[in-house]
Amino acid sequence: MTKRVLLGMLTPSSNTVLEPVTQAMVAGLPEVSAHFGRFKVTEIALSDTALKQFDDTEILRAAELLAHAKVDVISWNGTSSGWLGFEADERLCERITAATGIPANTSMLALNEILAAKGAKTLGYVTPYLDAVQEKIVANYAALGHACKGDRHLNLQDNFSFSEVTAEQLSAMTRDVAAEKPDAIAVICTNLRAAPLVEKLEAETGIPIYDTIATSVWKSLKMAGVDTRRVTGWGSLFRDL
Repeated sequence: MTKRVLLGMLTPSSNTVLEPVTQAMVAGLPEVSAHFGRFKVTEIALSDTALKQFDDTEILRAAELLAHAKVDVISWNGTSSGWLGFEADERLCERITAATGIPANTSMLALNEILAAKGAKTLGYVTPYLDAVQEKIVANYAALGHACKGDRHLNLQDNFSFSEVTAEQLSAMTRDVAAEKPDAIAVICTNLRAAPLVEKLEAETGIPIYDTIATSVWKSLKMAGVDTRRVTGWGSLFRDL
């Protein structure tokens, strides 16, 4: 019997997109399965109440439950460090591994690794977030050396509402950003249905598009020793890196 590869994913409680999309991405890998743990996240904003949702205590509790499934890796499949600061994810990964003995990653740290590997100097953004949240994300990426070149966001706050943004809206937003010719486009949110559109939109625009559900899956597979090139139809990320 081929050794199973079990991917653990930490998921916002109100998210309805990343689970089916993640399952679809790994569907062609018979030895790989994804397993999910939830903790409370219902809104994305900069208020004290919204920021407290990402307290490590709740995330670690969910991670410890995932560890019972003997997963090979645990990923925070979320984008909160985009506005909290990337050191929040670095600290979280350290704490997850210390508590569970399982290597950890996050969607955003994976995205940062990808952008560095590709040498992206300019970055376009597609997100559902509020203006204030988006400003934090753009500033944090500018500090990493990725200048903003194209930004479309929807000024939404309710996390569930992100999942109801249509494929037509997401495609139009991505095309608008692509028109500004950034080195890469980041779709930052793991409750948007953008990942299934990436292959077509990359072919159309000629620009690499990195969806944060995909970055989490990519990094998790790499950490588990799975050849990411076996994931087909989900964009250049899995072929090129």
